[in-house]
Amino acid sequence: MVAYVRDQTGRFHNRPHYEPAELDGECEKLISAFLNKTHGEARFPILTEDLKNLIESRADTLDVYADLTDLGSTVEGVTEFRPGKKPRVYIAKQLTEDVHRENRLRTTLSHEFGHVHFHGYLWDLEPAPAPALAQTAGAAQKIICKRDTILDARASDWMEWQAGYVCGAILMPKGAITVLCLQHAKAAGRYGPAQANTPEGLDLIAAVKNTFQVSEEAARIRLLKLQLLTDSPNRPLFG
Repeated sequence: MVAYVRDQTGRFHNRPHYEPAELDGECEKLISAFLNKTHGEARFPILTEDLKNLIESRADTLDVYADLTDLGSTVEGVTEFRPGKKPRVYIAKQLTEDVHRENRLRTTLSHEFGHVHFHGYLWDLEPAPAPALAQTAGAAQKIICKRDTILDARASDWMEWQAGYVCGAILMPKGAITVLCLQHAKAAGRYGPAQANTPEGLDLIAAVKNTFQVSEEAARIRLLKLQLLTDSPNRPLFG
């Protein structure tokens, strides 16, 4: 059962606290069930259309051609929460229209799904804003996601951090990425995680990038968070 702690951002009185292992477990169970129901097996990379369908199965609407320019040039996704109703999701149209940005489209879709699945219910538990936020209640109903925080936000921004972690856990489930890393280590005769910024580390990042159809940045962040890649030498394998 999820734990609740005081919400220091003031958005809610209390907010959910997830350990990374909890998010990994929930996301792997969720995406495996969805892929098995859709394709009869959990196979990777997840299709971009499947990511859209995953959001549509839980949201009221998904608009992947949204004009978000009025929110700023770095805004790539918005989730709008409505008490008593399913959320609405908006994805910046340039991510859909430019084939060279498909990886960013995929990470943004997965990030917004994190908000839908893990945060949507909060507006039903505490629909009225705290008194200090009463004058900005409309703004508090939307989570505006910028390019720089899609993958790796500060922990103090808990909603973005959780959605960013979910992004990696959906696209690169822990079980699947661990199997790949074990195979990579065995082939290299290595007994610890690959070190970042070495030929072997870069080769592992490339393998994850190609296997799960993600950007190099997304692959690197996910590997580091799971400690399957390290900036420090001589760490035990998957310890």
